[in-house]
Amino acid sequence: MSKPQQKKRSPHPRSAQPSTRRRFSVTVPVLVAVVGIVAAVALFRGERGGFETLNGRWLRLDGGYIFEIRAVDPSGKIDAVYLNPNPINIARAEAAHDGSKLNVFVELRAPNYPGSTYTLAYDREHDQLHGTYFQAALQQKFDVGFVRMK
Repeated sequence: MSKPQQKKRSPHPRSAQPSTRRRFSVTVPVLVAVVGIVAAVALFRGERGGFETLNGRWLRLDGGYIFEIRAVDPSGKIDAVYLNPNPINIARAEAAHDGSKLNVFVELRAPNYPGSTYTLAYDREHDQLHGTYFQAALQQKFDVGFVRMK
């Protein structure tokens, strides 16, 4: 009587052989991770609102100073005017992200404002700008806030 023949085993373990199921199980987590990262980036950018959230007219809380942000390009360069009540030259105006914070820096160059600066942070919850004003002629810093004019 002959012995029943046993199936020959492959020299490779079963898990090493390509399988549709295995490929699918590895691809799905990778795909989910990529989609999750893309969604998180989109949500984070949306939350920060890019720079366009800064556009508008801002009134300084302690006076009639108006800072009007007309546009902010993708690099953060701000097109703006500063009024007290007449226009005061803006030498430089920039927006930047610092983690989840949105910051604004403005340097004024005019008589009585020789290099005076604003260093502000956008308060998303209250839709306000808060920070410091450095009055260069007096060499003094002041806490300031701006509210959006509607």
